[in-house]
This record gives sequence, C-alpha cells and structure tokens, in this order.
Amino acid sequence: MISLQSTTSSVLPTDWLIWIGAVVGVGLLVAALGWMLGKRTEHQTRSRARWTFALMLVVSLLFLLGAIITLPVSDQITTGLLGLVGISLAALITLGSTTIFANFMAGLMMQQVRSFRPGDFIRVGEHAGRVTAKGLFHVEIQTEDRDLVTLPNAFLITTPVRVVRTSGTVIWCEVSLGYDAHHARVEPVLLRAIEQAGLADGFVLVRELGDFAVTYRACGILEDVKKLITMRSDLREHALDALHSAGIEIVSPIYMNQRQIRDRTIPAAVRAQPEAGSSSPEDIVFDKADDAERIENIRKSLGEARTKIKELEDQLGEVTGEDKAERREAIGEEIEHHKKLAEYLQSQVARLESEADQSE
Repeated sequence: MISLQSTTSSVLPTDWLIWIGAVVGVGLLVAALGWMLGKRTEHQTRSRARWTFALMLVVSLLFLLGAIITLPVSDQITTGLLGLVGISLAALITLGSTTIFANFMAGLMMQQVRSFRPGDFIRVGEHAGRVTAKGLFHVEIQTEDRDLVTLPNAFLITTPVRVVRTSGTVIWCEVSLGYDAHHARVEPVLLRAIEQAGLADGFVLVRELGDFAVTYRACGILEDVKKLITMRSDLREHALDALHSAGIEIVSPIYMNQRQIRDRTIPAAVRAQPEAGSSSPEDIVFDKADDAERIENIRKSLGEARTKIKELEDQLGEVTGEDKAERREAIGEEIEHHKKLAEYLQSQVARLESEADQSE
C-alpha cells in the first residue's frame, strides 16, 4: 500500500520572496529618484517644482499599481485590490474635482488667452497688484502693500480682469472746483500740471456739474507703467501746486457756496484756444480699439478681393466666342490687379498685427 505524504509549505514561498525583493528594490529606486528630484527642486522655480511633484505622484501611483499586479495571488484577489485602489482614487477625485478641476480648466483657458503675464498690473474685483506667478490652478499678485494675494483661476475667468497695458496707460486725478472758475481758465492750468508730472498727451475732461462744484479730470499717458503708484501721486501734487499758483480754490466736501440776493457767481467769459494738431481723448483712450477696427476693415477688403479673384477665375474658364482672346486678356489683367491688391492688404494686416503685438 502506497502512502501519500503531504508536503508542508514553507513560510515564505519562492514567489513571495521574489515579489518582496522586487518591490523593495523598485521602492528604493523610487525613493532615490524622489530624493534626487527633491534636492533639485530647492534650486528650481515654483512651476518646475510643481511639475516635479506631479511626476513623483505619477511614478508612485505606477509603482503601487505594478506592485498589486505582480502579487503572487489569484486573479480574483488582484482584481479586488485594483478595484479598491480605483474606488479610492475616484473618491478623492470626486471630492476635489469641483474646485480643482474647475481651476485646472480655467488655467488651461488662460494659458491660451494670455490676457496678462507675470509683471503686469491687473485689477480683479477688489484686488489689484502686479502678477508674480501664473500657474494652472491659481494666479498670485503682489499688492501695493507688498502683500501676496493668491487668486484661483476659476475666480479670474468669472470676474472681469483689468490689465494695465505695458505700452502705456492713462492715469488721472479729479478735482472739484467752484462755478466761479471758468473752465477755459482751469483747463490750461491742469494741462500744465500734467506736463510737469511727466505725462504725455494730456487732456482735461469735465466729469460732473454738481450742486456745489464742477468736477474736472486731468488725464495723461504714462509710458513707464512700473511707476504707476508714484506717478499717480505726482500728478495730484502737481495739480495742487498748479491750481494754488493760479489762485484757483479747490472746493472741499463741506464747502457750500451760498448766494445772496442779486449776487451772481458767473465767471468772466474766457475764450478757449484749441491747440493746432491736438488729438482728442478718444484717439488716446481707444487706440487699441481703433487699431482692431482698422485691421478688421482691411481683412474685410482682403476677403472681398479674394472672392473677386475666384469669381474672375470662374469667368475666365467660361469665356467663349470670337473675342475669346481679348476677353481672357482683360479678365487676366483684372485678376492680376486684384491679386496685387490682396497681397498688399495681407501685408498691411501682418504689419498692423505686428505693431499691435509690440505695443502690448
């Protein structure tokens, strides 16, 4: 009679030893890679450090999945473990997707739009300052108080963003003056203050005819926008000095001009002399809009020229009759004329777009 002896299994089978050794080895390699990348991030910018962190996150996830797939267990257990990991990741993504995914998609959209870049002055709602960082999830600005404010990208795409153009911006100050000061006397004084402040293309607007005073706005182009805060203060200082030197009183908020019976406060008439060749405020304020309109009109003319060329080419192929040669020659000359016109218009569009990009 033959007896069968059952062989006892070892505590750590060969498959498990191989798996543990492989996991430990690969884990040490991942840890070494993480240590090396962590040392490098100390000398990297924030954006590169974030990409390094994302890379390590992906590598760690792949290591975990690889360890589960290579487990020396049945396929049913492996499938269950993979399902558990998938459910855990899905739960994390679901809990954080409302904000994180929205900010991520907003960041991708802003990367394509490129309405502003680091170093630009922007105003978003009640926040204003210069952009210090622009990432896929947030934008960081430094305010006039030197503080750092982090704004989520989802907030930026749902709120109007005001960007100060690097090619120059209009800065202004407003003053309230009494009705006894004629506007033709006030405007030259404020224009002189604008010039003394170092601003270009100055102009003065009458903003409001109040119950007790007239509100004037003195405006000028600041070309070096990095001095925005200083130049705003300088413009107000020069406006004060110029008005005081001219003997024009700036009305305080508590000032009330009470007129006695038969006593008028109408100023003496002053004839304003417009400067020759001076530009209007609309030409200065809406320069980009004017350029965009000009480019759009040229593109429209370019499209009409190309349509005309296509129509003439169709006519050229349908020419018949005894005077076929003469008509083909005439149509050919007209096609050549419109082709030259299209080339010229295309060059104008390219030139204006290039100038617009340089003026940003």
